[in-house]
Amino acid sequence: MGLYQSSQWAERRFCKQCGSHLFYKLKQNNQYFMPVGLFDSSEALVFDHQVFIDEKPKYYCFANETKNLTGAEVFAQFAPPE
Repeated sequence: MGLYQSSQWAERRFCKQCGSHLFYKLKQNNQYFMPVGLFDSSEALVFDHQVFIDEKPKYYCFANETKNLTGAEVFAQFAPPE
């Protein structure tokens, strides 16, 4: 597994063989964000948040209601103060 320090407050892990993204981890609270495609079954997963919603294509839309965060809101919530 490879490691990339993507910012002062987060890191990304990836497969060194194929380059697949495995997860994004917030250093401050050890919170992990993982692509749903990593799981064989998604039946037990709950889709309740979207981040960087201001950067999504207009045609990209999900049927269920979620908490939506813009890029600025994500950084305000997770990035440590400078």
